[in-house]
Amino acid sequence: MRMIATIATLALSLGTAAATWAADKADNNSKPVTSAEITGSVPAQINVSNANVFNRLLKKDKERNSAPPTDGIHDADNEGTHQLQPPKVAYEGFPTTEFGNYIDWVKSLNGGNINPRYDREDPSVEPIVMDLDILREVKASMPDVIFPHKPHTQWLHCSNCHPKIFKPQRGSNQINMSQILLGQKCGVCHGKVSFPITTKSCTKCHSKPKPAEWKPPLSDASVKNPWR
Repeated sequence: MRMIATIATLALSLGTAAATWAADKADNNSKPVTSAEITGSVPAQINVSNANVFNRLLKKDKERNSAPPTDGIHDADNEGTHQLQPPKVAYEGFPTTEFGNYIDWVKSLNGGNINPRYDREDPSVEPIVMDLDILREVKASMPDVIFPHKPHTQWLHCSNCHPKIFKPQRGSNQINMSQILLGQKCGVCHGKVSFPITTKSCTKCHSKPKPAEWKPPLSDASVKNPWR
């Protein structure tokens, strides 16, 4: 039990690569694997500083929408980076928001500020727009989630999400916030190229309040308790 607890602790603090190495070593070693032993043996496989780098839009920038050479995303040593139009110039007159890069892209699209190409090679291809909202009920007290297909399909083909990320079948997709924050499900885009998931942006997805008569569901333990 002591050996298992030690390996479990290391898995949380040092990552999957270290935990796998520790488990392999424990199979052939009757002594517990120590933290010092792992960190001294596989330092190249562990880089804690890179945790959750996918959600780059969560980082607080020193300057809003800074120019490409100084935004920390583009390669400042590349000559082409200096030829890119600065966002403050490109976004002038666009509707704003407090999320992500501070531009409301749905309003920009509907208002004609931008006209994204639907097909990478053929600019004449018309988008296949699906005006369909999906309701996902939330068991907790948070408002339910409304997923609007329309603003997504106005510039994204269905194959961007289906079937690799989401199976197009009712009840086939289990989604939770842990997955999203780890860059999965909705987090494949949100946090990378679309507005990040923050405490301020909750209501952008959790937009349907619970009915007045709503009560939290009973736990399995409560349902099975004969003395209740």
